[in-house]
Amino acid sequence: MNPLTEKQIRDSFVNASRREVANAVLPDLGALRWDRLDYLGWRDRKAALVAYVVLELDGAPVGVRLRAADPGAGRVRRRAVCAWCEDIVVTDDVTLYVARRGGAAGRRGDTIGTLICTEFRCSQNVRRPPTSAEAGSNVEAVRVEMVERRTAHLREASTRFAREVLRTA
Repeated sequence: MNPLTEKQIRDSFVNASRREVANAVLPDLGALRWDRLDYLGWRDRKAALVAYVVLELDGAPVGVRLRAADPGAGRVRRRAVCAWCEDIVVTDDVTLYVARRGGAAGRRGDTIGTLICTEFRCSQNVRRPPTSAEAGSNVEAVRVEMVERRTAHLREASTRFAREVLRTA
């Protein structure tokens, strides 16, 4: 992912009000390893259930404000697979995130949801070495191919989600 400035990030949001964008607490952009990110995702430190993702869509950054499903009192946390990275190792740190659609649809209350790694570690997950169950006995021989395939899927799945947020019909 190309490095982004605070202004680029704040200007990229397609489903948030100006007030929501202004109140967003951004991560430390200088500390990020942009070359190891397929998208930028973070949870808001001031609002426990609010999160954000910014990804590249048609050459431009697109930001999406998300809301985590309320865990609710007494609800049992279930294992799940992230729809973006589909990591089979980390299945206990996945959250249902919901986003308002952009434009008039979002103002009417239309939303779309998906399961994403709670702390947005998808870029790390797709780059991990394959397990022997995934690769058999020749892990090193298939490592590069598997990482490339996983990374391509992550980019496609996250992009598809952003396009759905933007979809007006």
